[in-house]
This record gives sequence, structure tokens and C-alpha cells, in this order.
Amino acid sequence: MVRRSTVDRSPQSEMYDADYATETGDLAPEGGPKSRTTSGWRGAGGRWLVWVFRVVVWLVLLLIGYRGVTAIMTGETSSGGAPAPAASPGTAFPSALASAYALQFGQVYLNADPATASQRASELATFLPAGADSQAGWNGNGSLVLQSEQVADVAVQDSHHAVVTLLARVNGNLMELGVPVYYADGALAVSGQPAWLPAPPKAAVPTPAPPSSDAASQAALTKQLPAFFQAYASGDQATLGRFLAPGTIVTGLNGQLTFDSLTGVTVPAGGDTRHVTATVVWNVPGQAGSGPAQLQMSYSLTIVNRGGTWYINAIGPSFQTAGPS
Repeated sequence: MVRRSTVDRSPQSEMYDADYATETGDLAPEGGPKSRTTSGWRGAGGRWLVWVFRVVVWLVLLLIGYRGVTAIMTGETSSGGAPAPAASPGTAFPSALASAYALQFGQVYLNADPATASQRASELATFLPAGADSQAGWNGNGSLVLQSEQVADVAVQDSHHAVVTLLARVNGNLMELGVPVYYADGALAVSGQPAWLPAPPKAAVPTPAPPSSDAASQAALTKQLPAFFQAYASGDQATLGRFLAPGTIVTGLNGQLTFDSLTGVTVPAGGDTRHVTATVVWNVPGQAGSGPAQLQMSYSLTIVNRGGTWYINAIGPSFQTAGPS
């Protein structure tokens, strides 16, 4: 009996195809060739995923590097590109402080008397720059008397310079005073001689056309309003409440004035809500002499009709004077 040789003399390529799985060396089941469509492609597929992963990692690294370089070049911070902080408020001209400073200067500058000239010069020195005229232009003769002053305007030129305009009454005359003010590092100075300017001109107030009048409502309010203004002068809340619309609160004058008379009421025609004008004469108590001082004043009243009776919803200054009752 001839024994079959255990040496397989088939070509080497056939051995790889028939008896071994690619790159594994494992025999196929039952000695047959192992399929290349199953485990034979597992190794090649693994290497493909590795390369894909490497490409993804490199892309991520490149993106991070690009963002870092962009942040450095554009000055972007790690907080997501928050805007740069605004300039310090100290860099802006302090208008409120300069206004108060100019008012203090005006108190000294607009008062002058030969008897107190040295005191005036000493007080002005706290406002004027070194080497300035100690009397700020005053020749030492005559007198200036300041009755009142207030800030009318602040014209800011830059962070160091502004002109504060004061509206003042001096020696009985209304005028404006332009005060140049310099600011630096929290310090102030009047940087030049002030300028006397004209007072604002008087405007020509247009005369409004008289509205159509409601004679019946005017007659009713002429009888009703004197009692209301008496209570308004005294501040008597119980009496005021009888004339007020529900929810309306009026404080009154708490006895500072006393009611003298109602000289006029203007009631336009309209619906259940009207805006009327009432003119009142007040007595100012506490005055010595032949009789109390009197002031005539006009008020704007908002009134509402409830069940045929007028109630007051609001009271305030009027733009016009009421006609005669």
C-alpha cells in the first residue's frame, strides 16, 4: 500500500488561497478555503478606520490651532470675544461738578464793593489760575450786587474745556454770564475772564382762540368752585373729598393761603370729561399793613361728570387766564 505524502507540493499561492485566511494563518473550516468576504477583510477594515480616525484628529488639531492664532491676532479673549471695556468716566468732562463750581465763582465775581475789595480778591484766587488779575477785570469802583443765579447751559468743548452759562440778576437786571472752566485730574479752574451776555429775549406768546363755551356748566361750576378752593387752601381733606372724583387725591395748601374770590371760569363744550380754567384771588396771611397781600392765579382743572354733577379729577397750573365769570 502506497502512503500518500504529507508534503503538499501545490504552488504556494494556491496554499494561501485554499488553506489559510488572509494574514491570520488559520485554517478554514473543514480544511476548505476560507472566504475573503468574512474574516479575511477584518484586518484591512480596521486599518481603514484607524486612518479615518487619524484624519479626524488632525483636522481637530488644525482647527484648534487656527482658532488660537485668530484669537491672538484679533485680540479676542477667552470669554468669547467680549467687547473691550468702555472708557473710564473720568475721561469725560464733569458737567455737574463744573456747574456747581461756576455757581460758587459767580457768587464771588458778581458781588463787588470797594470796602471789601481785598476779601473779594482773596476769594477769587481760589478760582483763578496763577498770575491772573486778582479782581478778574473789576477796576475797584462802584458795586455789583447779585440777587440770584442759576445754571442755564453747559457747552462742553472737550474733556478739559467747557463754558458754563449762568442766568443771573445783578443790580436788578437779568443777564447771562459765560464762565470758561478748565478740568484736569479732578481739579477745576476758571481758565479765562467771564463774558457778560444778554438775557434771553421775551417771547411773544400767541393768543389762543377762545373755545366754545358751555354756559350751563360754567354757571354750575361758578357756584361749586369757591367752596372747593376754600378747602384747597386749608387742606381740609374731608371737605375736599366731596368735590373729588373717586380715586383722586389732592393735598391742598395747608393754610399757606386763604381764599378771597373766584374771578373767572372757562368751560369748553364737550363730553363728560372737560379741561376748564379757573382764576382765583388768594390772600397771603401774616402781612402787616393796611391789608393782606393778594395774588391772582389761574388753575387748570380736569373735571368729570357723574350723574349730572361735576367732580374734579386733577388740578395744576394753567397756560391761560380764565375769562370773567
